[in-house]
Formats: sequence, C-alpha cells, structure tokens
Amino acid sequence: MENLLKVAMAQIAPIWLNKKATLQKIESCISDATKEGAELIVFGESLLPGYPFWLAHTEGASWDLKVNKEIHAHYVRNSIQIEAGELESICALAKEKKIAVYLGIMERPQDRGGHSIYCSLVYIDAGGMVQSVHRKLQPTYDERLTWAPGDGNGLRVHSLKQFTVGGLNCWENWMPLPRAALYGQGENLHIAVWPGSEHNTKDITRFIARESRSFVISVSSLMKHDDFPSDTPYLDKILEKAPKVLANGGSCIAGPDGEWLIEPVLHTEGLIYHTLDFNRVYEERQNFDAVGHYSRPDVTKLTVNRERQSTIALKDE
Repeated sequence: MENLLKVAMAQIAPIWLNKKATLQKIESCISDATKEGAELIVFGESLLPGYPFWLAHTEGASWDLKVNKEIHAHYVRNSIQIEAGELESICALAKEKKIAVYLGIMERPQDRGGHSIYCSLVYIDAGGMVQSVHRKLQPTYDERLTWAPGDGNGLRVHSLKQFTVGGLNCWENWMPLPRAALYGQGENLHIAVWPGSEHNTKDITRFIARESRSFVISVSSLMKHDDFPSDTPYLDKILEKAPKVLANGGSCIAGPDGEWLIEPVLHTEGLIYHTLDFNRVYEERQNFDAVGHYSRPDVTKLTVNRERQSTIALKDE
C-alpha cells in the first residue's frame, strides 16, 4: 500500500575510523533490512567511518599537538570521496534491493579541494542514485576542530511512496530555520541523525514531530571502549580519559501527534523496524500546519540559499 512505509533504524557502532570495514557492515545491514521488507533504512551521523570522539579526551583544542594532527590525518584518509566512487557499492546494493538509504558520512569533497572534511547526510534512492548530500551547516562545539562548515545545497526533500522525506544532522535539528526550510518543501517524514545517546533524541524528536505534524525518525550510533579497533592511532591515550560508554544509542520514532511510536532504545545494537501510515499526517495537519493553513507568508518568509559553495568558479576556454 502506498500510504504505508516500513522503515529500519540501524543502531550500530562503526568499525571506528576504518571506512572499508564500516562499509561492509553497512552493506550487511542493508541486506538484512530488505529481508524484513524495509523500504527505507537510516544510519547515524558520521557513522562512516565514525565520530571524532578523541577531541574531548586528547586536549583537542591544543595548538600544534602531534596526537591531534596524526589522528586527524588518519580520519581524513578514512573519509569518503563520493566523486571517486566510494559509495558505489552502497548505491548498487540499494538499487538491487530496492531500498532507500539515509547514511551519515564524513565527506572529503573534491569541490572544496579534497583536504577538509564535512559531516554529510547522504540520501540514496531505491534506484541507487545519490539524490542529495547535505553538509552539516554548523559543526557543534569541538567538532569544529576537525569538521568544516557546510552549505545549504543539501536542504532538499525527496518523494518516497506517499511521503516527502528530508533530514538534518544532529544539533541542526535544534535550528528553527533549517527545519522550516524542509517543512516549506513539503516534508512530512523527518530524518534526524545523531552520533549517539538519548540525551540528544529524547526531547527534540517529539518536539519536531509535534511542531511539524510529521513523522520523525531519530537514529543514533553506539560506541564503547570495545568498539575501538586495536590499531587505532593513540588508542591508549584516547581511552585513558574516555568513559566506558561514549554513545548509548537512543534511536526512536515519534508520530505526527508528537507521541512515541518507538521510545529511545538504549545499549542495543541492531535493526529496529516500524511501519508508518501516511494517513496520520493528514489527520494531524487538520488543526495545525506550520507552512500551510497556519502560516502567514505575508508577514514572515524564509529565503534559502541552496547554491553549492566553492572557493573557485572555473571558466575554461
């Protein structure tokens, strides 16, 4: 039925800072999800190849510190260049299995020189095509020591059966204007991706659902001491001050009335499934629609710049 959409939340840990091994784990999850009939699978923020947990535990803001430089270089080497085909296996699998994918990656884009990295949320449709790459607008706090700020190019929505789906990275979900940019394009299924932990997801997930009268899927990753590969640079130094659990999950789904469909799931690795009924969107928009009958565009209106930013514009003869 076109009004029903079965979704899978992949609450997993990466093979930290190992893009090849993490890609294999992601592919396995996609295959498993399709066996259960999932039509959309969502992975957490920066899952491929992992979140920069070391920054909070290795004097991340210290100037010219060798440990931070070397881990950063390792991080960049394990980030993803989409232009070089490093997501082709995921795209081919999505096409083969006829499943849409939202995937959080660390992107090393050639259009920004190929040396800086961006926290990007990639949407791959069920035909295996990359339809949008949303680079996080503003890295949060210590993330700015290793991630670059993105642009508005990826503030886009996509049709998926009767749904219109869009997504944001982590604390972008607290930013009213990026949310409004997606609402205004007709979003009714909001994807919020996180590095992990229910303190991020437990409040904002239900708030966005109630504000937008949309379904909201929040997907978090997991990370504990045992999830760090033994060959991680400066592993002893990272773990010396790091808590035993760095990310405890918290993946969840709220309905268009703001009530839980799946409450935050903690400390459990695997795929979490739920079937969404689009009719619930129309039911809840009856009394409130933030960009429709309850809006006043003659008074307040948002302008969105979706131009992909670059430092050069080449004009060859």
